[in-house]
Amino acid sequence: MFRYLSRMAGAWKTWRRERIRRRPFSREWLDILLRTSPRFAKLGAADQDELKGHIQVFLAEKRFEGAAGLNISDEIRVTIAAQACLLLLHRETDVYPGLISIIVYPSEYVARHAARNEIGLVSEGRQVRLGETGARGALVLSWDAALRGAGDPDSCRNVVFHEFAHQLDAESGGFDGAPLLPLRSMYSAWSRVLGDEYATLRGRLRDELPTDLDPYAATSPAEFFAVATECFFQCPHHMQQHLPALFDELARYYRQDPRTSVNDGPT
Repeated sequence: MFRYLSRMAGAWKTWRRERIRRRPFSREWLDILLRTSPRFAKLGAADQDELKGHIQVFLAEKRFEGAAGLNISDEIRVTIAAQACLLLLHRETDVYPGLISIIVYPSEYVARHAARNEIGLVSEGRQVRLGETGARGALVLSWDAALRGAGDPDSCRNVVFHEFAHQLDAESGGFDGAPLLPLRSMYSAWSRVLGDEYATLRGRLRDELPTDLDPYAATSPAEFFAVATECFFQCPHHMQQHLPALFDELARYYRQDPRTSVNDGPT
């Protein structure tokens, strides 16, 4: 009986989402995309249609909440949804099943922070943040950082890509830098490539050498995957030239080549 009910629930969700995707895409939403997200206009027609379908499902299922007096507008919802859903193109996806609400601050915010040192002592303090993936299905973003990332696709920083990469990571059961991969056989290469690049990054930072990824990527494997996702989508030419094995591994996972929609160029 449980399996039958589960199959029925899955079939109903698929049917409902297909109905949502078939709805005409709002002209107001399209105007927002064209104004705030220049990357959208560079996608092919099929990718644009797929992205619009994901956006419609995302906005139908996820709740947005304003913090620190921010009023949630369609511009906020559509701009954030477009970036989040770009990570879903070309892949079988359940549209961030662990996510319930997106909490949006007007700008950077202060959050409580706890850290454990090498001998196990925990210290607490406050930290200025632009975003975080929290517990119980919540994700927090700074609106001005989210807008900046959408409007400047040639910058290697994008807080929305970063936090939604954490959501993908969590779908495998934990924040460990290894999201659900389409095939079990892909995990060996994923572990080897990302593990080697992570170790190299930490070694270069230890030796005070320049790095091709933001040093924050050396914090943990989870942060490495999130920062690498930012670089892959924001600065793909740079990554392909300087970190080709990492670029290829992320291209296999995301099933995309972002070099066609950004202009960072080889450096």
